[in-house]
Amino acid sequence: MLAAMFLPVLIIITGLVLPLGMAAQEAFAFERVHSAASHPIVKLFLFGLIALTFFHWAHRFRFTLVDIGLQKIRTLISILCYGSAIAVTLITAVVLWGV
Repeated sequence: MLAAMFLPVLIIITGLVLPLGMAAQEAFAFERVHSAASHPIVKLFLFGLIALTFFHWAHRFRFTLVDIGLQKIRTLISILCYGSAIAVTLITAVVLWGV
């Protein structure tokens, strides 16, 4: 639910507002955004948002594949879906805390 609330806001800000120049340029200067993104609470928020989004995807995708008739490889689908969500979560942790 948290990802569903916050992800569209981030997409609108970074995908529409900034590229179209609808925001003040000094408000989103690189130094200012970098200093905000370097804060531990912001990193924790981004980590949670990305991890929750990918685990939600893995769960929904797994059951979609099983529902369309791939019952025989149910275990393999689970391993691949949740394994990829875990891999992306680990990569996210390395990228966020490596900065």
